[in-house]
Amino acid sequence: MNSGLSLGIVSSVEKKTKLLAEHAGQIGILFFNLIWASLRFRVSAKAIFRQVHLVGIQSVPIVLLAAGLVGIVTSQQGGYQMQSSLPVYIMGSIVVESVILEMGPVLTAIVMIGRVGARITAELGTMRVSEQIDALYSVGRDPVEVLAAPRVLAMVISMPVLVALANMVGILTGMISAQYTLGLGAERFFYGARLFWHSYDMFYSLLKAFFFGIAIPLIAVHMGLRTRGGAEGVGRTTTESVVLMILTILVIDAMFPPLFLQ
Repeated sequence: MNSGLSLGIVSSVEKKTKLLAEHAGQIGILFFNLIWASLRFRVSAKAIFRQVHLVGIQSVPIVLLAAGLVGIVTSQQGGYQMQSSLPVYIMGSIVVESVILEMGPVLTAIVMIGRVGARITAELGTMRVSEQIDALYSVGRDPVEVLAAPRVLAMVISMPVLVALANMVGILTGMISAQYTLGLGAERFFYGARLFWHSYDMFYSLLKAFFFGIAIPLIAVHMGLRTRGGAEGVGRTTTESVVLMILTILVIDAMFPPLFLQ
């Protein structure tokens, strides 16, 4: 019985490994095709601008709301944990560094996965199961150029801007919260923020946003184009896509400190 259980576990791991390798290979091919289509100027600028409006501009309110709440929570929890053991102006550094290095980019990515990534997968998945993708092939159009590239490029353009806005709002609400809960004025708040500030920090935050902006739509498009099984398949693939996007964002986030903060 133990032997059977061990074989079952090995078989399951083998299947998951093969599936992961399959996903990685197909995403790599998709990324190459996207780059090739962009370099040949086969992507419609109008389609890119339309997707920037849908992906970026329409996402601003929810991103700013989430960033504002993050700033408030970071300030309040930091004040509780300090318990007068450190000078109160250190709160400025805690809020600014936490928001810029971690919370701003990651939370914005999570919001964009829920709002944009899932939508892209569902849209393309519906087009796949309703044979609209096959219809594009039949008239000589490449779905990568028509559907995938505008969505990926729009996200790459939008994510750094959204993260920059989220960083500013998170810092502002953190400062306001610190003023009301700790009596920390703006001047002392930014004095504390400057103590541990590095000019590289903002670049690090936007670089993280850039990689997130590539990973999210790339996975969403890949999962959408491989959807099978009608409406049920669209729902199942969308759920799998969201899980895969979140795990990928967390893996990228974990890789950044050893690669870029050493």
